[in-house]
Amino acid sequence: MGVVLRGMLAAGVVLVGTGLVAAAAVAAPLQIVAAENFYGDLATQIGGSHVTVTSVLSNPDDDPHLFETSPSTARTIASAAIVIYNGADYDPWMEKLLSASTGTDRTAIVAAGLTGHTSGDNPHLWYDPQTLPAVAAALAGELARRDPADAAEFSANLAAFNASFADLLKGVDAVKATYSGVAVTATEPVFGYMAAAMGLKMLNEDFQTATMNETEPSSGQVAAFEDSLKNRTAKILFYNSQVTDDTTTRLLALAKASNVPVIGVTETEPAGHTIQTWFAGQIADVQSALAASP
Repeated sequence: MGVVLRGMLAAGVVLVGTGLVAAAAVAAPLQIVAAENFYGDLATQIGGSHVTVTSVLSNPDDDPHLFETSPSTARTIASAAIVIYNGADYDPWMEKLLSASTGTDRTAIVAAGLTGHTSGDNPHLWYDPQTLPAVAAALAGELARRDPADAAEFSANLAAFNASFADLLKGVDAVKATYSGVAVTATEPVFGYMAAAMGLKMLNEDFQTATMNETEPSSGQVAAFEDSLKNRTAKILFYNSQVTDDTTTRLLALAKASNVPVIGVTETEPAGHTIQTWFAGQIADVQSALAASP
């Protein structure tokens, strides 16, 4: 009995020890920092339980253009394995923080670099249907490189995201099929890429660029914008609901007085939403506004 008991105890020690070794062998979640929360959402969808994601810009009630970095943000980025940001001058603070934190095994995934956009382009790249799938593919590849044991899961998550996003874009194609060439306008070019994918004709782009760059539109640009609402040449007015000023407020009032539908769009993903539900809501708003337009 003593021999058997000693054997059982020895076996128990081996089992416990094996369990401890196995537990220790499980990789800790990879730390990912996303400059904007829609890229953070994407990282969570692709990485699942194998990643820990921090999004820097996440409050849809804040103006992203007024964001200022802090020491805590710098520390978070310094400890990240993977950083995802937009580029094209949208989040220049991220590049500054990365350059100040060198010598780490960190990978930066830049949406602008993946999609061929550069400084001077409309920086609201996430509304371009090609952007998020490109970022997702790059991220899945980087996660598989760092964590090959879970590569199959990352690949499956990527396939699931691509399928859901392709389904989402059916709404974009439906708008294009019915309303291609219909004129719309916007106070800023936030929704510009998506409107273009829908085949909509965007008016007053010079006004939008001036507003985005925080410069005063010319009197001629303002007059042309107002005329597009008064005459109902524009069938929808898009506005950035995170950035409003006296000019935006006046144009919104003019649109409503002229019976032009108004759609608010955001630069960050609203709380309680995923990329898919956020985009689906905005696409549905466009379909409803155009269907109701006389």
